[in-house]
Amino acid sequence: MKIKSLGVPAVAAATAIAPFAAQAEYPEKPASFVVPWPPGDLADITTRIIADEFQATYGVASAVLNKPGGGGGPFPGAVYVAQQPADGYTVGALVNAIPAFGDQIGIPQLNPNPFEPLGIYLTYPFVIAARGDLPFSSIDELAAYSQENPVVFGHFGAQLLPTRAAFALAETTGIEFASNAAFDALDCNTLASGDVDVMTVTVQTILPCIDDVQVLATFGDTRLPLAPDAPAVSELVPDLNLSLWNGLFVLKDTPQDVRDKITEVARRAVESERMQTIAAQTGALIDWMTREEAEAQIASDKAALARINELLQ
Repeated sequence: MKIKSLGVPAVAAATAIAPFAAQAEYPEKPASFVVPWPPGDLADITTRIIADEFQATYGVASAVLNKPGGGGGPFPGAVYVAQQPADGYTVGALVNAIPAFGDQIGIPQLNPNPFEPLGIYLTYPFVIAARGDLPFSSIDELAAYSQENPVVFGHFGAQLLPTRAAFALAETTGIEFASNAAFDALDCNTLASGDVDVMTVTVQTILPCIDDVQVLATFGDTRLPLAPDAPAVSELVPDLNLSLWNGLFVLKDTPQDVRDKITEVARRAVESERMQTIAAQTGALIDWMTREEAEAQIASDKAALARINELLQ
């Protein structure tokens, strides 16, 4: 019996269909959420909840991959994500310094910016706090006090965004720091010991002594539930409205359906009771901001950072 060969149209059709038949639906293998902070950091804890939700939803392994770097260059976590395929299996849980100035500090993998946001899920509860035994309770009163008395300022590093924002606020409000120093850790003991008079720190760090310190201002444009009387920096100096946050980022060529699936999981995780309990306990602002809202926040942060750099030249 003679077997007839396939005609050209049939071969072409089979060839066209085969790749689509072979494609597996995302996700089909483990996914990683890269956090540029050590285990136990607030970004690490919240991103693990998102990773858990991803695994529960899609039935594939999902984990947090911790990288060094935090909020300062050279951003090895972001560089690692930039070097992976644009397939959604490596998601950057990145701090806002990456889109704000990551493409401006000479890192080839980040210039041009390779990322696009899926959304923002965590705003750090950073504050400017002072010793409770000092005779001031506001930024203006601190400025007046600093004209006649030495004030020691503590921070986590001169190039980090909270520190630079605090220096810019001091520049615009007339605060004079007699000296400043970087610390590996800042907490209630740092103030109680007199090592510093004023410091930038997350409010969760000073919760044990919140009634014994003065919270003078919070970063960003929202007052914190755990320090409702402290004005946001944007209330004091509107063009210094710099928020400090973590968001989910993917590479620009990542397919839209993949982005949608990651976003759906992240939004559900953020709205979960588990995540909102962390918000209540730490003072962090945990709420899902859409891609469009994240892009607007990034633009605002870039403008604030440009003003900060101008003031600190």
